[in-house]
Amino acid sequence: MKGQLFRISWNSIRLKLVLSVLLITVPMIAFLIYNNLYAITVVRHQVAESNRNLISLYMDQIDDNLNDLDAYMTNLIVNDKDLQMMSYMNRDQRVLAKVRLDAKMTADIGTLKTVDSIFVYSIADQDYFDVFRGFGNDTQERNNIRAYIRNLITELEETKEFDKRSWYVERIGETYYFFRILQTSDAYVGAWVNIERLSVPLNLLELGERGLSLFATENGVPMTHEETVADFGIDLNRDLSSYYLSGTQVKHLVVGERSSKGEFSLIALIPDDQILGNLPYLRRIVAIISIGAVILVPLCLLLLRKMVLRPLNRIMAAMRRIGDGNLNARIEPFPTSDEFRMVNHTFNGMMEQIQELRIHVYEEQLNKQKAELQHLQLQINPHFFMNSLNIVYNLALVKNYALIQEMAISLVQYFRYMFRSNLTFLPLKDELQHIRNYIRIQELRFPDQLTFEITAPEFLLSARIPPLVIQTFVENSIKHAVSSEGPVAIAVRVDLDDNREAPMIEIVVRDWGSGFTEEVLREIRTGNRIVDAQGGEHIGIWNVKRRLGLLYGDRAHIQFSNAPEGGAEIRMRLPLHLGT
Repeated sequence: MKGQLFRISWNSIRLKLVLSVLLITVPMIAFLIYNNLYAITVVRHQVAESNRNLISLYMDQIDDNLNDLDAYMTNLIVNDKDLQMMSYMNRDQRVLAKVRLDAKMTADIGTLKTVDSIFVYSIADQDYFDVFRGFGNDTQERNNIRAYIRNLITELEETKEFDKRSWYVERIGETYYFFRILQTSDAYVGAWVNIERLSVPLNLLELGERGLSLFATENGVPMTHEETVADFGIDLNRDLSSYYLSGTQVKHLVVGERSSKGEFSLIALIPDDQILGNLPYLRRIVAIISIGAVILVPLCLLLLRKMVLRPLNRIMAAMRRIGDGNLNARIEPFPTSDEFRMVNHTFNGMMEQIQELRIHVYEEQLNKQKAELQHLQLQINPHFFMNSLNIVYNLALVKNYALIQEMAISLVQYFRYMFRSNLTFLPLKDELQHIRNYIRIQELRFPDQLTFEITAPEFLLSARIPPLVIQTFVENSIKHAVSSEGPVAIAVRVDLDDNREAPMIEIVVRDWGSGFTEEVLREIRTGNRIVDAQGGEHIGIWNVKRRLGLLYGDRAHIQFSNAPEGGAEIRMRLPLHLGT
């Protein structure tokens, strides 16, 4: 019942109304959201392309400056005689050559952009000398870099492996540097650039109030603004051929350009909310419309529910209760539209008329069933009546008055029970007593040919069952099993079957005769009346099945079979009804 209440059909008017509202509002909201997302994408693209142009321009300048440095150092190696002949000079000549080379580099470094220092290392006398741009480098920094270069050249001389073919990144202490080293047969010539000083001009890039630019290694490690990148969770180790959003705390637009001269990149980071700050009006309109739709759609649905769906639900709930058999169900009065009031009033009036008609039809069916039950219960076997009178006659001939009296009393009790046709149910003990009385009559008819046994628990003797349902099968067993060939045993067993949802009373009638033929079993199971070879109709079994069907419907079960040891077995299960 509850599952039916919450199951909604695809053809339901409720579903159609809800879908109609959603089909109108959802596309509008989706279009606004799409338009907003499209505008955001366009703005991001424009900002990214604008900043990419600036980044590319500055990176080209840096690469050009580094390229000039490469050209200068190459020219120094190829054309400077002092550097070329230094290993062939004596000590005094080398000193003069170094003075001239130092003066030349000091004069030239002022014309070279970007570089912080140019150095030369003579392999012959392991002498290192360098020149610096201005006085921006402190003594500690110079000493740290000199120590790094000396250790690097010593390692290169030992391993004889030199693969520093381009500008590379090295971290010394807390500072990152660009290094470039060229090797001749007699010396090493190189230059280095402090990243922090190289980053100073980046502040001139227009990246907004909170935007920033930085250098990163080829593995995405920031060389400046490390704390900012870590705090915002920005990933720099991605393809820089196109822009992307990154960041766990605040999303940033990442735009970058890789250097063509070295193992580093120049990257710009622009907060996404700063970019979208240029769209406040459009975003505000979309937000207001979306929020308004979110509020109005439920309100519209609530209004539809109150005006249409709730009255429909009341009508459907009443119809479901009526469908479940509750004809007393009515639609209770409640405030609603005039149309639904008229429908409810008409529905209630129609149900009143249907209930009255149903009561009349039900009463007529009861009367018909009662008359049919009485007719079925009054069907007396005329052969039994005639045989009983014949027994009395034969006893009178031999003047056995004691048996005549017993036979007469048994017949009186038998017919008194048979004519209790006004009772639909009787206690089980009355039916069993009637069977004992009937068996006694048959024992007088067939002396020494019949044995009988009845077993029933005491607590079931008050159970109510239809009259004559057991006696009919006992009578059939005597009629078809008893013969002159030998005695026949008949047993009636009554027990409780509590292995079902509702307890049942199980009645088994068993004889040790010849049993049912296959043809008779087939006729019984198909519900047909049994006709013997002489064309006579045996209606006892059909009579019992018909009465059980009228009284219990499909709640009663009856099975016919032949027992493995021989003989017929009838097993009945009836709803348990205890009475006094």
